Amino acid sequence: MVALSLAVAAGQDGRQAVVIDLDPQATACNWKDRRRAESPITIDAQPARLVSALDKAREAGIGLAVIDTPPRSEQAALAAAKVADLVLIPIRPQIYDLETLPNTIELLKITGAVRALVILNAIPPHGDRHIQAATAIERVNLPVCPAMLTQRAAFGDAGALGLTALEHEPNGKAAQEIMKVWNHVAMILEKQERRSSYHEQTRSLERAV
Repeated sequence: MVALSLAVAAGQDGRQAVVIDLDPQATACNWKDRRRAESPITIDAQPARLVSALDKAREAGIGLAVIDTPPRSEQAALAAAKVADLVLIPIRPQIYDLETLPNTIELLKITGAVRALVILNAIPPHGDRHIQAATAIERVNLPVCPAMLTQRAAFGDAGALGLTALEHEPNGKAAQEIMKVWNHVAMILEKQERRSSYHEQTRSLERAV
């Protein structure tokens, strides 16, 4: 749900995105089958073919790839983290999800992932569980997105129609939350793109000297 929502948000923000579905259950592709809109482009791939899929997307002029990985597949997670500019980690504010963080941190170290960001997801509409979860996550030195996603019926209702909450209820609270998350993610990506461009220009100057 998070990957698809962010891909649609990117499209509304003027960025053409491709969703690469590494989940054997093909959740993203099944959503695409229910969808009438042509974008975002959604394809399925095996972890071993991920780099090839990204190369084809780049050749087609697509500037943003959202890689959707299954929750319990180390192979898919490793493949995605190795090529990602930003690793997004959706976490529900409950002990079962928080207990997966040490393994996630180890995976990030193994792959040398550039940057990671935890997104608190499916937050209960009442209580302060999200605050407690954010505190626990920050203790293990993982950054938490300041925008969070509340548990709302709009997400599931939209998915059943091949939509996201942004399209199903564009003025609803779920849509507002997704856009806030996307805006923060886009800001991080833009900073990394500027940094990468600067370093590339510096290398070009060094080669020219």
